[in-house]
Amino acid sequence: MKLPQKYVSRQQEIFQNYLTLIDEHIEDLLHGRIEKMHDLKDLAALLFIHPTHLSNVIKTHTGKHPCFFYEKKLIDIAKQLLKDPANSIGEVALKLTYDPSNFTKWFKFFEHITPTQYRKSLVNSFD
Repeated sequence: MKLPQKYVSRQQEIFQNYLTLIDEHIEDLLHGRIEKMHDLKDLAALLFIHPTHLSNVIKTHTGKHPCFFYEKKLIDIAKQLLKDPANSIGEVALKLTYDPSNFTKWFKFFEHITPTQYRKSLVNSFD
């Protein structure tokens, strides 16, 4: 069954607003304007929709859970921060509101290597 265009357009609007909100939230986090990472419930409230509706719309529209996009952006930022040797792994973790040991586990879960191994791979790629 094909969805009506009006419904698809609204799904696209919700998805784009969600991505924009994630970008703004992470930017605020990195610049110290906020101290706590939002969860899905918080993001849905900022979009004035129910968390279940947000989750369902994004899953229907993209085939992926909303957390996928949030985690992907965080991983991309973590990798960017790790490229700068002036940032210790602990500092990167704290910037992203993670405990350093949990950050390492989280990073490894998504990238299949630790932050230290990631840094070493960057050095090796320049050799």
